[in-house]
Amino acid sequence: MGATSEMNLMSDNTIFLDAKIATMSSSPEPYGLIPDGAVAVSGDVIVWVGSADRIPEKYAHYKHKKLYGRLMTPGLIDCHTHVIFGGDRAEEFEMRLNGAAYEEIARAGGGINLTVRATREASLEQLIEDALPRVDALIDEGLTTIEIKSGYGLDQKTELNMLRAAREIGKRRQITVHTTYLGAHATPTEYKDRDDAYIDDVVIPTLLAAHNEGLVDAVDGFCEGIAFQPTQIARVFDVAKGLGLPVKLHAEQLSNLGGAKMAASYGALSTDHIEYLDEEGIASMAHADTAAVILPGAFYTLRETQQPPIDLLRKHQVPMALATDCNPGSSPLTSLLLTMNMGCTLFRMTPEETLAGVTRNAARALGLNDRGVISAGQRADLAIWDVKRPAELSYRIGFNPLHKRIFGGHA
Repeated sequence: MGATSEMNLMSDNTIFLDAKIATMSSSPEPYGLIPDGAVAVSGDVIVWVGSADRIPEKYAHYKHKKLYGRLMTPGLIDCHTHVIFGGDRAEEFEMRLNGAAYEEIARAGGGINLTVRATREASLEQLIEDALPRVDALIDEGLTTIEIKSGYGLDQKTELNMLRAAREIGKRRQITVHTTYLGAHATPTEYKDRDDAYIDDVVIPTLLAAHNEGLVDAVDGFCEGIAFQPTQIARVFDVAKGLGLPVKLHAEQLSNLGGAKMAASYGALSTDHIEYLDEEGIASMAHADTAAVILPGAFYTLRETQQPPIDLLRKHQVPMALATDCNPGSSPLTSLLLTMNMGCTLFRMTPEETLAGVTRNAARALGLNDRGVISAGQRADLAIWDVKRPAELSYRIGFNPLHKRIFGGHA
C-alpha cells in the first residue's frame, strides 16, 4: 500500500511490535539497532522503546500494531533545501553539457539571476503550488521535517513571500517546516558591484521585517568569492544574534575563505558544502559544536572533483548531516534516498553515517532536539520500510521501499 495514500489517524496510544528498530541513538550497536523491538506512542510522543520481550505492563492496553519484521527508523529530515523558487534552469543544464562556460551562461541571462527574475514574477500562491510537488516527492520517501530557505528574491517583497510560502507549505502538508532566511545569497543586478549597499539596504532590513512577522527560524549566508566575504556575512550574523536567531552558512564550496571558522565563532548550527574546508576550520567547528552538512547533489550536478574532507570530520568528531540541497541550478534533487546513496558512492560515507545524516545529525543541524532518534520523549515522527537491514536504504538506486510514514503519531 502506498506510503502517502494512508491518512488514517491512529489511536492515541499505540505500540508497534515485531519490528527491527534503527533507533539512531548513541547505543554501541550499529544504527542503535534493536532486532526484535517495540515502540510505544502516546499522542504525538514516543513513550517507550525496547526489546519486545520487555514491554512494561503499563503499555499492555495500548493498541497493538504488528510490523511483520519491517525496519523502523526516525522520520527523515532534509536540513538544507531551496525548494521554493520560480521557473527552472533546464536550458542552462543543457547549455553546460554542450560546453558553455559559467560566464557565457550568465551573459545569456542564465544563472541565479534567471531564477531571481522568475521568482520575483511569481505570485505567493504560484510559489506554493510550484514547490508542493517537490515537497511531496520528499514526503513520499519518509520525510517528516524539511528546512526551506529564501534567497531567490533578493528584494524585500519576494524574500518575505518565499518565507510566507514556506510557512504555508507547513500548513498544507503533514510536515514540519523550518524556515531559513538567505537574503545574503547573491547580489542582484540592480546592486551590481555594490555588495555592502545591498546588505545595508535589503538584507538587514528584510531580516528585521521577517523576524517581526514571525517568518524566520534561522539565518544563512553564502560566503564565497562569487558571493560575500566573511566580514560581510558577519554583519548579517550580528543582527541575527541580536534577534536571538541561530545562524548557519554556505561556505568553502568553491574555495576557502575561512567562512566555516567565522561561522563557528558565532556558534553556527551548521556549515554547509565545505568541499574546500581545511583542518583548522574543522577544529573550529568541533569546538563550537557546529554540524557539517554534506551536499552530494551539487557535487554531482556540477561534476566537481574536490571532495569534502570526510576523514578529517570523522577525526574531529564533527557530526555530519546530509541533505538534498534541492535547488533549480546546482542540485535539482528531490530524493533523500538517492542523496544517501550518493554520500556512500561519491564520498565513501558509510550507510550508517548517511542514515544518521538524514535523521539524528540533520536534526542537530537545525537545532531541533525533539526528533531524529527513536527514544522516549521524542516526537513520534517515524518511517517504516520494507527492507531487511538499514544499509538497504543507501544501497538501492531509484527504489523507494517506504511502507508507511508516521508524523506526530499520525499515519
